[in-house]
Amino acid sequence: MPQPHALAISAVVIPPSGDGGKDFRDFTDCQLMRTGHELETWGDLDRGYTFAEEVEHWRGNEYEARLLFVARLGSETVGMCSVTLPLHENTATAGINVLVAPAFRRRGLGRQLLEYAEAVARGRNRTSLDGYFELPARLVDGAEPLVPAKSGAGGLPAAEPSTAFAVAGGYELEQVETSSRLALPVHPDRLAELEAAAAVHARGYTVLGWDDACPEELVDSYADLNARMSTDVPTAGLNWETEVWDAARVRRNEQTLERSGVQAAVSAAVHQDTGQLVGYSVLNWRPEVPAAVLQQDTLVSGDHRGRRLGMLIKVANLRRAQARWPEARSVLTWNASENQHMLAINIALGFRLAGYEGEWQKRLG
Repeated sequence: MPQPHALAISAVVIPPSGDGGKDFRDFTDCQLMRTGHELETWGDLDRGYTFAEEVEHWRGNEYEARLLFVARLGSETVGMCSVTLPLHENTATAGINVLVAPAFRRRGLGRQLLEYAEAVARGRNRTSLDGYFELPARLVDGAEPLVPAKSGAGGLPAAEPSTAFAVAGGYELEQVETSSRLALPVHPDRLAELEAAAAVHARGYTVLGWDDACPEELVDSYADLNARMSTDVPTAGLNWETEVWDAARVRRNEQTLERSGVQAAVSAAVHQDTGQLVGYSVLNWRPEVPAAVLQQDTLVSGDHRGRRLGMLIKVANLRRAQARWPEARSVLTWNASENQHMLAINIALGFRLAGYEGEWQKRLG
């Protein structure tokens, strides 16, 4: 039995897919903490994961092992931490996350959880640790002093608890991502105007789309684009290698989304001369969070940029999303603050600033 004031950290058993979680108290407690954090920070669950998504995520897969831990003081659940371990590429890296329940903060529990998670990563021979935390724009804009991004653009307030915690733990701010929100629906006339202006520059390309599962004849080309996505977007100084994607990995990802209850809309650009996909954009929607659509990948391969394909596929996918998910009232997206080209596309579409996400890294000696 734990001592009255000793922090007890234990591995969380993940429910089987589709289980209601009633017999998995540790997992349910962690989900409640994460939900509470979303409500505390944002006032809604638009960014949060549903229970089904959490189950599928923490089960892990052949590409990434995922370890979740719960912390208790006696019978009180006070925090959680996690470690994610890429298995095929980036095998020197580990993702680290720490969350302490509001009533138990500023007692040193977060530091204990961080040290525990880092020890787990070290035990698996990981030498580069990364973590992420997003702040609403109102807490960042105008704040001074800022901790500047080491390799990218922007910064985060030094006085914010998440920033201070990361710095005290030896993490460096490598990159700041800008999060933006687009109100839905976007008027059809505005989409048509943006499409017409972009199409002038995109002769020799067509745009097509699909729901949930990539057509079989395109899946190999789609896998190539997914691989490019891992490194073609700005990654500042983050220690990240190109992921290896094939048709099997695409199908595995689609099946995970299906089991999670997540629907996907994809629009892609095709180079007419080769028949290859050269750009794509993905939107996700969850019936349990019907007002929010989440922007996932958007990429145009490097040798086909400068032809407004990013705008064309985003316009096409917004049309697809609005027709398929009429309940949705906004789209959330994230872009590296130095990715001015994609940010300009978003601004033209009507996205407005929502927050900033810090991407932190610690290299172990």
